Amino acid sequence: MKADKRSNRPAQVLYLPHYMNEKRNVVRLVLYTAAFALLFLNIYQPFNSGAWASSYSSGGRYVYVLFSSLVILVGMSVIAISRVIMYYYSRRHEISLIVFAGVVMTEIALMALVYALFQVFVLEDNSPALAWERLPGVWGEDVKKTSLVLLLPYSILWLVFALQDKARTIEQMRSQEGYPSMAWPANEMVSFYDEKGDLRLSVEKNSLYYIESADNYVKIHYLNKGKMQHFMLRNSLKNIDELFGDRLLLRCHRSYMVNFDKVKVLRKADEGLCMDFDSDQVPNIPISKTYSARVLEKFSKGPLS
Repeated sequence: MKADKRSNRPAQVLYLPHYMNEKRNVVRLVLYTAAFALLFLNIYQPFNSGAWASSYSSGGRYVYVLFSSLVILVGMSVIAISRVIMYYYSRRHEISLIVFAGVVMTEIALMALVYALFQVFVLEDNSPALAWERLPGVWGEDVKKTSLVLLLPYSILWLVFALQDKARTIEQMRSQEGYPSMAWPANEMVSFYDEKGDLRLSVEKNSLYYIESADNYVKIHYLNKGKMQHFMLRNSLKNIDELFGDRLLLRCHRSYMVNFDKVKVLRKADEGLCMDFDSDQVPNIPISKTYSARVLEKFSKGPLS
């Protein structure tokens, strides 16, 4: 099995938390940022937007709200396209914080350009030559204002998403309290909860083989009536790793966790280190460089249970 391209990453690089690219959080970020931008535009009237209402005195405030909504819609389309691209890119690659910062700066620059073009060509009614001459200076000022429009809601939403993710993890950890810290009985049921803390699946420990990341879900692979089956659970490997630690499930890859007691062979393949299981129905699971030391340490200590 070929190792996922996302696994070969330097340990010192900081990556964007998974919850920032969850589909529902991406939608919430775009909608909440648009609402904040519209409110900001109507209260502070940046980008020389006060001229919108005065230019249409018959409509007054209503015309201003209409035009501000249209401009925000055009500007936020930049954000929406950017986030959709980043969402699908994150399904195959990890996004470092440096790359994410570059994406945000690009969003600010493009959104400010939209506002600057509207200001110099529509509001100020300049000749084409004068409009192009004024554009760089207006764009520079609009970059500062757009930074406030985007960075403030981005920061608040990041904090909200982080707190929600932490709360889900704590709730799951509480649900598993009572298990011994270093042992897990062979016939014990292992319970899995979704990101809301609701119980979705319980599997006997000896039937559980591995867990695989699948976008905003994890795929739990287990043996049932002699056949390998899987269950889709809305959660992340990060949460499950924090929940179980190394008591039962061992993180060996960005996309995989394994029941260490079912692993029989650790070997070097062409693609790197991988693990073989005690069942022919289970594929070889790769070990990424990031988690190789952790796996080798566990092999040296013996079974987890």
